[in-house]
Amino acid sequence: MLPLQFALAILLLLAAPGPTNTLMWLSGAAAGLQRSAPLLLGELGGYLTVVVPVAALAAPFMSAHPEIGLIVKLAAACWILMMARALWTTRAHDVGERPITLGQVFITTVLNPKGLIIALAIMPQVGLAAMLPWLAAFAVLVVSAGSLWIIAGTFLARLPRRPIGPRLTRRIAAACLVVFSFGMAGSALASML
Repeated sequence: MLPLQFALAILLLLAAPGPTNTLMWLSGAAAGLQRSAPLLLGELGGYLTVVVPVAALAAPFMSAHPEIGLIVKLAAACWILMMARALWTTRAHDVGERPITLGQVFITTVLNPKGLIIALAIMPQVGLAAMLPWLAAFAVLVVSAGSLWIIAGTFLARLPRRPIGPRLTRRIAAACLVVFSFGMAGSALASML
């Protein structure tokens, strides 16, 4: 894959709404850019935790055992559903007290199927040493895309007449996560048939 094709594929995938992006957007809206910036480490760490071992070691094994991908998808769908419930049930006065944590972003990103897609379909299937330049470019793209989601949330919070309050923001994010979770679980279950 050419570097430009790689960058476009990664950016298109990372720009698509999903569980990690929802958390980044929500944190940007609730906490602002500066306080949300450390979450980028959780996102990058989560993706690298999946991409490096899968691309370097597990790709042949996973293609021989598709049931592992099914288990990962179902676990991810459950985690995302739990995150949605936590966001939905946050009381209005708790909204500022319960920020999105680095750990939540890390676990959500580890369970995000985008990591497997990147590892198995986009990342070159080469040895670890040859993969290092690609991983460096990937890291820059992850931080860039995550920053844009945080900035979008920050922009929402700074509108002069905010169209939605913090509780409604969390409920919208929770609804997005539920839809994503059900879609992922449905896709996993359909692959069994």
